[in-house]
Amino acid sequence: MPNIIKNLRLNSFGIAGKFLTDITSSDDLNQLIKKLHPVETEKQLLRFGAPNDGGYLIPDDLEGISACFSPGVAEVSDFENECAERGMNVYLADYSVENAARDNTRFHFTKKYIGVTSNDKFMTLDDWVHHHAVDSDQDLMLQIDIEGFEYEVFLSATPFLMSRFRIIVAEFHRLDQWWSKPFFKIVSRTFDKILETHHCVHLHPNNVRGSVRRAGIEMPINMEFTFLRKDRVKTVSLRHQFPHPLDTDNVSAPHLPLPRCWYDSEPNS
Repeated sequence: MPNIIKNLRLNSFGIAGKFLTDITSSDDLNQLIKKLHPVETEKQLLRFGAPNDGGYLIPDDLEGISACFSPGVAEVSDFENECAERGMNVYLADYSVENAARDNTRFHFTKKYIGVTSNDKFMTLDDWVHHHAVDSDQDLMLQIDIEGFEYEVFLSATPFLMSRFRIIVAEFHRLDQWWSKPFFKIVSRTFDKILETHHCVHLHPNNVRGSVRRAGIEMPINMEFTFLRKDRVKTVSLRHQFPHPLDTDNVSAPHLPLPRCWYDSEPNS
């Protein structure tokens, strides 16, 4: 019995009873983090949205984007409002609320969650875009914050739709669970899919829940990612200066800097 208990503890991320799973190797995790090392391009970054939570950094490459799709409606719609002020139609979706947080003639709200099926409560990302008949030759922007469902939504999206999003801003949740090997397989496939067509151009840890550290790797529990489609970029170099001057904390909690392992190939130097 003691040996069984010991094995359970080793297989549960060091926290007995939390979950039973094989642990992701630090080499595999470091390899993915290296792929996500943000790059600097000729496109400067702008801040869109609220001064704290709900504000994101995006590349200054907005001309010609006809619409922003924004699943996950919170208490503020400042990001979406700035998109509308730039002439974009803005499509919002969330089953848990009745409408967007503010009125705008360019806002189009759907009371559904975005997921992997389409029914009375859910709609796939492809069906959502197709439903609004946005011209297939026009570029789009995606801003997605859907509390952990983002992984499956990206995996279920068609390559054609992914290629239409010139800019993707996504908050990814529960990065501490990447240490779970079965979940990491989903995570790695998600980012491999995004990185086929897009560069990661910015990372910003959400300081609402802090971070976890294991085997010398620090993982913010929630983190915001900004991607720019590769065909929009002429020059690429690794970005080494964080935080960006336009970054701000999401909430009034202890500041959470981007851990060096996410942008420095020699974080212990």
